[in-house]
Amino acid sequence: MKKITILDIQRMKDEGKKITMLTAYDYPLARLFDESGVEILLVGDSLGPVVAGYDNTLPVTVEELIYHTRAVVRGRENALVVADMPFMSYQVSIEDAKRNAGRVIKETGAEAVKLEGGQNMADTIRAITDIDIPVMAHIGLTPQSIHRMGGHRVQGREEKQREKLLADALAVQEAGAFSLVLEGIPTKLGEEITKKLTIPTIGIGAGIHCDGQVLVSHDLLGLFLGPRPSFVKAYCNLKETISGAVGKYLDEVRTGKFPDEEHSYR
Repeated sequence: MKKITILDIQRMKDEGKKITMLTAYDYPLARLFDESGVEILLVGDSLGPVVAGYDNTLPVTVEELIYHTRAVVRGRENALVVADMPFMSYQVSIEDAKRNAGRVIKETGAEAVKLEGGQNMADTIRAITDIDIPVMAHIGLTPQSIHRMGGHRVQGREEKQREKLLADALAVQEAGAFSLVLEGIPTKLGEEITKKLTIPTIGIGAGIHCDGQVLVSHDLLGLFLGPRPSFVKAYCNLKETISGAVGKYLDEVRTGKFPDEEHSYR
């Protein structure tokens, strides 16, 4: 498999091929996902609640994001690596946004950044792409906006919201985003946006008609430590597997079965 670029992602939409994306936060899983053939690895600010134990994504810092992205980049050979822009790393000013996006790319080896927002972030997206940093946009249920939205709520069910999201999608495309994440929106709206755009859409709780799909890797692997969104599908149950392995280890240490002769030096 050859190295994936943003041109390949666009080509996949043009050819009607589905795009796969998974979150990754460390070297081992990044390497495993890359070897499995996933096209895009997203170092999401979801690392806040998933890895660091924060209540939401808002406390994640640029430094934390850079640390995890470096690890992911070391683990991949072929996948395109996209790094999230943390809350308040791009909202204060366009100069801040360019500086932080440049720092993420320069210090990690990622090929693109992702930021949340539609029409309100179009000028920022344009400014970042103007300095040759590819941007993946993100609209719909945007986790950095949970206080305004009153929590993680499906967006776009009302006509006014639907019209705004359609305008947001067209705005980020016009601003130069190379792709767009659609999160937590009705299936029909996901389909409508996907058909209107020339850039690829990546869905998460946005229905089957998007050009690709993304899941948080810990959700896919069954490592649920909190409520599971309805759009999540677990493909295995590592929580149960890990708990069972740890329980067996504790039992063998406490009963003197481990280490045995096989696992000791002579």
